[in-house]
Amino acid sequence: MITPKLVRLNKLLAERGIASRRGADKLIEEGQVVVNGKKVYELGIKVNPNIDKISVDGKPLKTKMENIYIMFNKPKNVITSMNDPLGRMTVADFMGEIPGRVYPIGRLDWDSEGLLILTNDGDYAQKVMHPKKEVTKTYHVKLEGQPQPYQIKKLLTGVSIPGGRVKAKHVEKLKMAKTKTQKTSDKNDWYKIIITEGKNHQVREMFKKIGFDVIKLHRVAIGKLRIGQLERGEMVFLNEAAADRVFIPDLPDEAIGKRDYRPKSTKKPVDEVSRKKLNKKLNE
Repeated sequence: MITPKLVRLNKLLAERGIASRRGADKLIEEGQVVVNGKKVYELGIKVNPNIDKISVDGKPLKTKMENIYIMFNKPKNVITSMNDPLGRMTVADFMGEIPGRVYPIGRLDWDSEGLLILTNDGDYAQKVMHPKKEVTKTYHVKLEGQPQPYQIKKLLTGVSIPGGRVKAKHVEKLKMAKTKTQKTSDKNDWYKIIITEGKNHQVREMFKKIGFDVIKLHRVAIGKLRIGQLERGEMVFLNEAAADRVFIPDLPDEAIGKRDYRPKSTKKPVDEVSRKKLNKKLNE
């Protein structure tokens, strides 16, 4: 006797592009998923996709489509969601006639911009977001002020923010050319920071912890998938080889070797009182 091939319902919904596994669990908990005419609320339930009749929000579950991977340059003031009850602009407004339902992997804050990946491949999305994969995420940030080397080093040794203790894999000061979109000044520094965690507002909270607000935040890479010359609001389709570049760590040699940060010499004296205040704040 052949044993029916059963799969977890949330995994099946993710494979069919309905939502991520976490999103599928939420749909199940809300009673939006019906199996063989009955609403299911049990997380972890298994089904036979070849026999069981499944619908989500009243619509029959479609057959598995070809995997879609999209790289999108999210502008500021756009919600990282496929719909918004308040009617605000979302990433879905930029997708046009996509041949299938896709959803973003992770998120970028409303006032942040840069690289987002959208897909209908639930297993891929789960893999990208899994903490054990330690997928690197690279950001360029403009700060309100100019940190000293000892302050930046705190980001590499670790700081406590809402959600837990985190640390950067690499931080370096950038020399930004004056352009229409990126302007340097004598008061505000640009930094490149690479992290692997995914806490809410993590980069902003990390710099806030050492005393600096982030004026602009732009994600330029996930792994070695880089945004390059893709304009704001534009998207490109990725093949599987390009999509898998996110799993290649994008770290400079010094971040892999003995030192994570090489501070440049500075003529500014370190304010010992400020140092003590900062250390007290970091240890709170």
